[in-house]
Amino acid sequence: MNGEKVGFDGGTACFYRKEKIEGFIQKKATPFGTGAKVDCPKEFLGRTVYLVVCKE
Repeated sequence: MNGEKVGFDGGTACFYRKEKIEGFIQKKATPFGTGAKVDCPKEFLGRTVYLVVCKE
């Protein structure tokens, strides 16, 4: 995949052209054991998904 690499504190992130993105979901992270989870539609099971955390 051709993407522009962008640095951030945790490593690198890839940004891809709009044609490569099949969906965009805005959800709240909810408690799950000692961590957190974000629900997404079943159609994305087994797919590569990137989670972007926003400052609020």
